[in-house]
Amino acid sequence: MGLSYIWDVIVMENITLILFLIYAITILSTAALVIHEKRDPVKTSAWVLVLILLPIVGFIFYIIFGQYHRKQKIFSRKEIKDLEQIETLSKNQLSKLKHKNYTDNEEVKKNLSIISLLLNNSKALLTENNRVKIYQKGKDAFDVIIDEIEKAQESIHIEYYIVSNDKLGNRIKEALIRKALQGIEVRFIFDDVGSWSLPKRFIRDLAKAGVKIFPFMEVKFPIFTSKVNYRNHRKIVVVDGKVGFLGGMNIADRYIEGNKELGPWVDTQLRIEGEAVQWLQVVFLTDWYFVSGELINDKIKYFPEHKVEEAHAIQITASGPDSDWSSIMQAYFVAITKAKHHIYISSPYFVPNESILTALKTAALSGIDVRIILPGKSDSTVVYWSSLSYVLELLEAGIKVYLYQKGFNHSKIMMIDSSFASVGSANMDIRSFEDNFEVAAIIYDSELTSELERSFMRDIRRSNRVLMEEWENRPLKQGVKESVARLFSPLF
Repeated sequence: MGLSYIWDVIVMENITLILFLIYAITILSTAALVIHEKRDPVKTSAWVLVLILLPIVGFIFYIIFGQYHRKQKIFSRKEIKDLEQIETLSKNQLSKLKHKNYTDNEEVKKNLSIISLLLNNSKALLTENNRVKIYQKGKDAFDVIIDEIEKAQESIHIEYYIVSNDKLGNRIKEALIRKALQGIEVRFIFDDVGSWSLPKRFIRDLAKAGVKIFPFMEVKFPIFTSKVNYRNHRKIVVVDGKVGFLGGMNIADRYIEGNKELGPWVDTQLRIEGEAVQWLQVVFLTDWYFVSGELINDKIKYFPEHKVEEAHAIQITASGPDSDWSSIMQAYFVAITKAKHHIYISSPYFVPNESILTALKTAALSGIDVRIILPGKSDSTVVYWSSLSYVLELLEAGIKVYLYQKGFNHSKIMMIDSSFASVGSANMDIRSFEDNFEVAAIIYDSELTSELERSFMRDIRRSNRVLMEEWENRPLKQGVKESVARLFSPLF
């Protein structure tokens, strides 16, 4: 062996050592950063485990999916000066709520702590004069949405996580094009990841007709970016500032026709007229400013007075990395802890954080009738197995768990004591609580809540109740799948 060979070996060994040290420092410093962020301990543990077990892949995943932007505040609504007026209104309403004679509405009186919470954490004003219609069939819901679009006189604002280039997608596209050509202002936001397969031609056709259309946080590969992790999961339609829609339905044929793998899709959508529509409009216009930079100030045009005779009390609350607090999750937590008789939940993806899980188990152990409907089969394998990993401890606490059998139940609803309900885009999972931009209608109304509870009971009859003995004797292979999925569930 020559000296040059020995020298080459020494150099290579040193380079290898240096690379290893750089690599080790990078992984350890990233793990320390994750711990320093002081987020949910379960999520922190999951990320540290991934970084240790899958160092290179784990590091890349953390860069894309793991950074905690709520505290970094890279998404901010505070620069929108018009929101200062909303803050003033919320403070005024908080002051009024302290007076005993503020309202005669018994459901509102029962839920003053939740109402105050949402006024503080998301400036969500309580509105009491609203007309609400509940839809749980996709065909009915989208027929009404398209009908309202066709009747628009001033503006159409539409925002969806998933927009598909299928029959339903093209029906809505053609309706929007017709209205834009008539001179109606049409603004359209679609999530760039949720609508990943949407053809450019679909977008060009809308833009050519005069529709102002923007993707939410466009993601361009192969440049890795944490943008992929923070998605706009909201489903919103506002027509003329007078009629609004929100719920769990995306623009896709499966919400009407179902699909071969899962069968019919069950979901819940609200049509709202009245004061609450203005706050749905606020959510949309805030998102619009974020994607387009256009600040809309015409209050007469976009926030017209539209009085209705019905009196359903609602707060429209939004949650996401653009807010300081996990407002929807906090509302769920308080509502669960205040329950006196029953809690009914339907969620397609059930991966609760420790706070919500503890609240549910505590309620059940206290004698509250807690029932949860989960899908019998799902469109997301990892999340499905993770959801099932919670079943045993739910059963041990006395919670009744049901697996829906007549298709895929995609509804995201919660009803408590026939006086509180939530309908919106947020799942009962960590992603919806922390990472996604979500919106929900928090309802304080016995009539609407009872209607949702009757539908929930119909869904229970279409479900199989999970019994403790059967669940404990499930195949070992299934238990292993659940455990592995549970381990990584905080990351999805």
